[in-house]
Amino acid sequence: MKVEIGNATLYLADCRDILPTLAKVDAVITDPPYGIQRDGKPPSTSSHGGHKGYDFMGWDSCAPDAATFKAILAAADRQIVWGANFYPEHFAGSMGWLVWDKGQRISQSDAELAYTNMQKALRVFTLNRAALAQDGAVHPTQKPLALMMWCIEQAGNPQIILDPFMGSGTTGVAAVQMGLKFIGIEREPKYFEIACERIENAQRMDDMFIHIEKTTQIQEGLL
Repeated sequence: MKVEIGNATLYLADCRDILPTLAKVDAVITDPPYGIQRDGKPPSTSSHGGHKGYDFMGWDSCAPDAATFKAILAAADRQIVWGANFYPEHFAGSMGWLVWDKGQRISQSDAELAYTNMQKALRVFTLNRAALAQDGAVHPTQKPLALMMWCIEQAGNPQIILDPFMGSGTTGVAAVQMGLKFIGIEREPKYFEIACERIENAQRMDDMFIHIEKTTQIQEGLL
């Protein structure tokens, strides 16, 4: 199924079926399954706020295979792939890794890593993982919106962004809010529906701001 929302084109499908049909884009920015069984988790409470629970759906039972990574990396000249430390055999050497410092030192990982093929200095983005609660966490491996907007900036604000593992659509929301085109692919119907809703809301807000700006310009022109 294909859905178009403003500058976003979204596919409910397996990326292995859709990638061969797409023209090359400016950048791939994605967060594939790591193959570490984190597609769900029970709810918890703690002094740090805990987290909500998610059903185990099986999509993180294994990482993408070599052919899938080859297709992903061929889709764009600029590439940002989160979790690449779990499957380094699929990537060439690079100095341009990105680091999300989660701003807390608790039992969970202090940071996450993203491979980039951009030969520039390694960069670190510090943002407390509690930002997910402010975004409205709806996915067990969701990345904060501010983090994905930073990724887009690190990729040079590409005009067309592809995310073959769209999940709840955070990369798409970031792209829409930044006035960029987005192509997203997600195979789980539950998360596809969530992504469509989030991206549609972002597009609606963007359209509203454009309308307000145009109205203001017209009014200023009449003065």
